This record gives sequence, structure tokens and C-alpha cells, in this order.
Amino acid sequence: MLGTTVLLAARSIRRHALRSFLTVLGIVIGVAAVVTMVTLGDATSASVQKQIANLGTNLLHVHPGQATRRGGGGPPPASFDPSDVVAIERQVSGVTGVAPQAQATSAVFYEGNNWSTSIFGMDATYFVIQPWPLQAGRVFTSAEESAGKAVCVIGSTVSRNLFKELDPIGRRFRAGPVSCEVIGLFTTKGQGQFGDQDDLVIMPIKTVARRFLGTREIKALLVGVDPAYDTEQVKASLTGLLRERRHVEAGEDDDFLIIDTRQISETLSGTTAALTRIVAAVAAISLVVGGIGIMNVMLVAVTERTREIGIRLAIGAVAREVLLQFLVEAVTLSCLGGVAGLLLAQLAIAGLSRLMSLDWSFNPAINALAFGFSALIGIVFGFVPARRAARLDPIDALRHE
Repeated sequence: MLGTTVLLAARSIRRHALRSFLTVLGIVIGVAAVVTMVTLGDATSASVQKQIANLGTNLLHVHPGQATRRGGGGPPPASFDPSDVVAIERQVSGVTGVAPQAQATSAVFYEGNNWSTSIFGMDATYFVIQPWPLQAGRVFTSAEESAGKAVCVIGSTVSRNLFKELDPIGRRFRAGPVSCEVIGLFTTKGQGQFGDQDDLVIMPIKTVARRFLGTREIKALLVGVDPAYDTEQVKASLTGLLRERRHVEAGEDDDFLIIDTRQISETLSGTTAALTRIVAAVAAISLVVGGIGIMNVMLVAVTERTREIGIRLAIGAVAREVLLQFLVEAVTLSCLGGVAGLLLAQLAIAGLSRLMSLDWSFNPAINALAFGFSALIGIVFGFVPARRAARLDPIDALRHE
């Protein structure tokens, strides 16, 4: 009986092909929009987490200054000095290492090629607390850092623009007043929240301080945190120590800023997820609109086929069989729309993910949920017309013109 009912529903849909297509269009758009938005939202969240992870996991970035400076007046906050690095390593539990950082911007030159890039001064601890795989070469040693040697590790963007197709290892280029030997080449990270992560040159901090900046002031600290320790507790201990060393009185705002990369990741991921849910909810309204369209068409179908219903009831069909016929027809319409919506969603995801440079994967759960919801729409909005058809009086239905 069910097979015959499905066959009758398919014949009815094929008989009014254009009307059926327009009816399920709302379902198609709704399913496609929901699946596309949720999948791209998940891909965006994964991309954000990956980019934040590139900044370093279990890492605290410490900068002089406040998150918001009141009035914008007054002298700038004092920079850090080498004694702060030693104090943090010795007095704060859970710290795996402290890497001081200096930064300058300079043009770099090699045999007629030039490029403007960021020059970062680091010590050897940086490569321990923030591992960055090398494509070739090595990192500089503590001895080279202490001696202020003119050696450097470069990103792939600098290598591509300066050395073209040449192997950069062992070659020397000029960066401002320094002739620097390339001893290492980082693997490619790509674009991040703060620009091209591969557009940098890392030298020993003493070299950058003496040859580029002319001062030993430290503009930032990178503090590695042992995963066995609570980052918040380490952050609180670090805050207390820096307030004491920088003579910040009780009740005064900190004159430094500590940024936790894990908190950034959680905040951005939470925001992305919330926006994804909102957009998906708005897109889901299309499914409800599509369900209303199915109800409207099915009510018209009941009116058009009143005599047919009367004949079926007169020759022995029971009310539940008539109800099942129209209910199956409504569900078939919505399921066809669901399948078409899923196919459209995959095409949209493939195009948009390539346009937005996102990595995405097929999510069976959201696809199954969207298809199941489309079938539920057919049941809910198809029930009223089906019940109306089942309740028709055979004599009145046969009289219908």
C-alpha cells in the first residue's frame, strides 16, 4: 500500500512539474543556506584557531602600555629590561622560558633585489617556547646570540622576494646597516590575523638592539607556560611581579598588557560560532516559508482533486488511506527539495571556501539534520491538507464540479 501511495505521489508531482518546482524552491534555498552557513562557519572557526595556534600555544605576550589609555596624555610606559627577564624566569612558577623581543622595520637587499620587511630581535629561548619548523638550515645558538653575530633566520616571503629560486642558506644580504648571513629558512605559515606571517627576519636580539635601535630596551616579552600549570594562575603571578617591579601602586591600572593566546582563540572561536548560529537561524526561516508554500499547494491540490477523492472513498478507500496519500505527497516534495538543497550547498561551499581560502570537510551531522528537518517540514505542513482530504464526505465530493 505504501509503495502504491508513493507512486501516486510521484505521478502527481510529475503532472504539475513547474508548480512542484516552485513549491520546493523555498525548501531548496533553506537547506542549502543552513548547510552552507554552518559548514563555512566551522571552517572559519578552524582557520582562526589555526592562525592563533601559529602565534604559539601556552604563550603569554607581554607589552608595555595599557589596553586603553585614558586621555591619551602623559609619558609612554617604560619598556622592559633584561633584569625583568631574569626575574620572571626565577620567581614565576610554571614558566618554561622568557624570550625578550625587539623589532624594527628595514629594507633588505640582495644583488639588485630589495624588499621591505620586519626585523625581529630574539634570543635562543624563542625557538624553544614557540617551535617553528625549519624548511632548511638551523636556528642561531645562545653563543651566537650572546656575541651579537649577524646571522638570521628568514621567512619564505623574504626568501622568495630576495633570492627568487636560489637556496638562501649561506648567502648574505644587507638589512639596513647590517650584512646578515642566512642560516635558516622557516616553513611557510601563510596569511594570519596580523598579515603575512612569513614576511620576517629573525636576528639575535643583541644585534638588532645595537645595530638597528641603538638601545637595549625590550619592547615585548614572550613567556612560555608549562601545560601542566593553569595559565590564569601563571598570568596572575606574572601580573603581581611586574606591578611590583614597575612600582605600580595599589588601585592604579597596570602599565603593561598581558595577552593570552588561548583566550584569543577561545574568544574568536566563540564569536564565530555565535555568528554562525545566528546566520543559520535566519537561513532556517526559508524552510518555514517553504513549508507554508507546500501547505498552500497541497490545499489547492485537495480542491482540484475533490472528485477523485470522492470516487476513492465511494469504492471503499478508508480515510487514513486518503490522508496517507496526500501526506506522502507533501513529504516527497519536501524530501526532493532537501536533496536538491544538499547538492546546491556542496557546490556553494566548494566555491566560497576556495574564494575565502578556507579548508572545509564534509559534515555528515549537519547534512543529515538539515535533510531530516526538511522531511519534518513536509509532515507538519502537509498534515492539515491531508486531514482535510480525508474528512471529505463522499457524496459531497462526487457532486463537486
